[in-house]
Amino acid sequence: MMRRTIFDDDHELYRRAVREFIAAEIAPYHDDWERAGVVSRAVWEAAGAGGHLCHAVPEEYGGAGVDDFRFPVILIEELADVLASGPGFAVHSEMAVPYISAHATAEQKARWLPGCVDGTTITAIAMSEPGTGSDLAGIVTRAIRDGDSYVLNGAKTFISNGQLADLVIVVARTSEDPHRGLSLLVVERGMEGFDRGRNLNKIGMKAQDTSELFFNDVRIPTDNLIGEEGAGFFYLMSGLERERLAIAVGAVATAAKALSVTKEYVTERKAFGRAIGKFQNSRFSIAEMFTEVEIAQVFLDHCITELVAGRLAADTAAMAKWWCTEMQLRVVDRCLQLHGGYGYMMEYPIARIYTDSRAQTIYGGTTEIMKEIIGRGLGL
Repeated sequence: MMRRTIFDDDHELYRRAVREFIAAEIAPYHDDWERAGVVSRAVWEAAGAGGHLCHAVPEEYGGAGVDDFRFPVILIEELADVLASGPGFAVHSEMAVPYISAHATAEQKARWLPGCVDGTTITAIAMSEPGTGSDLAGIVTRAIRDGDSYVLNGAKTFISNGQLADLVIVVARTSEDPHRGLSLLVVERGMEGFDRGRNLNKIGMKAQDTSELFFNDVRIPTDNLIGEEGAGFFYLMSGLERERLAIAVGAVATAAKALSVTKEYVTERKAFGRAIGKFQNSRFSIAEMFTEVEIAQVFLDHCITELVAGRLAADTAAMAKWWCTEMQLRVVDRCLQLHGGYGYMMEYPIARIYTDSRAQTIYGGTTEIMKEIIGRGLGL
């Protein structure tokens, strides 16, 4: 593939450090985590010790204070290269913790951020509900103010890091206004009335814990409200570009990995006396897919550059999310087909890539929602 120009020497040094961390702390254990349905807490603490969590958190709270999205991009890409879909580092560092960094009080930051950085405190963000998918205005989980507390009732589902999370940022309704009625409340492990349901049995991403969460008269101190009451919808909208771009990064990196293992397979596998990669259909298919991945990478790197510069528009992030994830599904499906029957066997990497990939066009906002955002951006 073409040489990428968005990284400098510091980024490449960090990439080497990430590869060493993954080789030592993740690759040897990931199969065990797949069987267990959850990664170990030890890997989170190892990630924190290595400086791989919450890069943007200021130094006063234990972070590196480097708000450069290219560093988490490297971590996401390198995890994809070894098929390590279990550690929910991106959910923690790029989707949940930024709401604390951007909108919490100094006291809240001092209370929560050091643990988020060192990996002893794992976070999740709870938006989706059993009856509500991508429609934030349809959220019914409710928090009623009672003196110096909120009383929270409701349920969330499909929550990544749901079993391990020590802090859950819950999107809850605090008034009837469809948008100005949502607030962000931090529910902490051990709060009375907060229960975790089962670790959901997914078709892929088996090592990443994904849960149902239940709130039955959970009393949350008002000190656990992030930002202003009723401003939750607007906080969420301001953070979605980073979340969606993180998903797009994983999509392109995973598609590239699928192509790599498939190119190796068709070079070695023989049919009718010659390598199947020598057949015109195989060559054309791989040529087409490499071209698609290359084009996606160029657009994605443009988006990364725009995000780092603070210029990435919401509709452009939506374009990256839907295009890159749909491209991932197309490429992975064709790669599995080139493996023939072996592609259906879990002993082959392409099978895990196939099952792990399917969620990409769903979480973080479905493809259909992304197209709605793009259409609205066009004034339609």
